[in-house]
Amino acid sequence: MRSPHDVLIRPLVTEKAVNLAQEQNKYTFYVDKRANKIEIKKAVEDLFKVKVLSVNTINVKGKKKRVGRYEGRTPERKKAIVTLRPGDKIDIFEGLLS
Repeated sequence: MRSPHDVLIRPLVTEKAVNLAQEQNKYTFYVDKRANKIEIKKAVEDLFKVKVLSVNTINVKGKKKRVGRYEGRTPERKKAIVTLRPGDKIDIFEGLLS
C-alpha cells in the first residue's frame, strides 16, 4: 500500500478550483498517474481527517510547446476532484476562500 503522500502530489489552486471548493465543497488535487479512486479517497481521508463522498479523475494530456526551433511537450498529469461531506473543509484552501 502506498503512502498518502505518494498518491497526492499537490493541491491545484486556480480560480476555478477555488470557486469549486467555495461553492460546492469540491477540492482539486494533482495525483499520481497510477493512483485509482479508492487510493485517492483513502489518502485524502487520512491526510486531512475528512469524509470523502466521491472522487472524479481526469487525465490531462501534455500540450505541445516550442522554443525557437525546438519542440517539446509539457508533462501529462492526472487530476482528482474530491467531493467532501457537507460541513467538512480542508485547511489548505481556507486562506484563499474570500
